[in-house]
Amino acid sequence: MKDLQRKIKGRIQAAQRVLVTSHVRPDGDAIGSSLALALALLDAGKDVQVVLSDGLPAGFKHLPGAELVQSKADGEFDLIISVDCSDLKRIGDALDGYHAPDIIIDHHVTTDPFGTLNLVEPEAVATASVLTRHMAEWGLTITAPMAANLLTGLVTDTLGFRTANTTSEALRQAADLLDLGVDMSALYYRSLVRRTFVEAKYWGAGLSSLERADGIVWATLTLVDRKASGYNGKDDADLINFVSSIEDADIAIIFVEQNRKKTKISWRALKPQIDVSQIARQFEGGGHKAASGAELIGSLDEVQERVLEATRKGLNQPQS
Repeated sequence: MKDLQRKIKGRIQAAQRVLVTSHVRPDGDAIGSSLALALALLDAGKDVQVVLSDGLPAGFKHLPGAELVQSKADGEFDLIISVDCSDLKRIGDALDGYHAPDIIIDHHVTTDPFGTLNLVEPEAVATASVLTRHMAEWGLTITAPMAANLLTGLVTDTLGFRTANTTSEALRQAADLLDLGVDMSALYYRSLVRRTFVEAKYWGAGLSSLERADGIVWATLTLVDRKASGYNGKDDADLINFVSSIEDADIAIIFVEQNRKKTKISWRALKPQIDVSQIARQFEGGGHKAASGAELIGSLDEVQERVLEATRKGLNQPQS
C-alpha cells in the first residue's frame, strides 16, 4: 500500500493537465469526490477538467467547483483519474478518444482494476472517505470548498450515516471536515431531504407501481412516467432510498426504463446478512453488499421477470 501511495503521489506531482471523471448518472459521492479532487489539483497548480458523461445533476449545482463539470473532454492530458467507478464501461462516453484511466480511486467491492494504479478500499463508506484518508499523502491540502464536496460524498453514500457500513472513522472524518467550516445542515438538506416538484411527481408514479412478494419490494419507473412528470434524469431520483424503508421485506429493487431495450436496476439489501452485489454480478453489474446496480438489455417486462427470479433465488440461498 505504501508503494501504491508513493506511485500515485508521483504521478500527480508530475502531471500538469489532469482529467477527472466518474460514472454515468453520477451520485453525490461521484460528484463530491470528483470536485474535491479537482479543486485540490487546481490549488496545486494543475490544469484540470472534470468530465462526466451525463453532466452535473441540477441537485448538485450548489457544490463548490460545480462550474468545472463538462460532458466532453477538450485537449490532451498527461494524467486521467477515475473516482467512484467500478468498471470502464460505467464511465460512458466521457473518455471517447482518450486512453483508459491512469489512476483508479474507488470503494466498490466489485471494482474491476481497470487502471494502471488502482486504489480500491472496499471497507471505506465512500470514495470521498478514501480521498479524505490519502489526499495529504499525495501532497494535496483539503480546504473548506473541498471539505464541502467530501462531506457530500460521505453523507449521500451513507444516507446520513445510517447505513450498516458506517464506521467511527467516517464520523471522525466528517467531524474533521466540519472543522474546516462546512455547513453540514445545508449539505444534508440539499443532498438527502430536498426534492423538486418534478421529482416528487416522478416519485408518485413509482410509488403507485409498488409491489411486494417473496421478501422483495419493488417499484418501476417507465419512460412514460419520466415524460409525464417532466423529469430529465435517467435515474430514479433516489426513490430507492424511500422504498428501502418499507417494512416486511428483505430486498428493495427499483426498475428504471432507460429505453425500450434497456432497463437500469438498483438493489438494496434491507438486512445486514444479505449481499445483493452477488445478484448484481449475475447481470454484469456490481456495487456493495448492501447496495448494487446493473443495466440489462431487454424489454422492461423481460428484465423484471429475470431480475425478480434471480433475486428470489439469491434470497433462498444461505447468507453469510
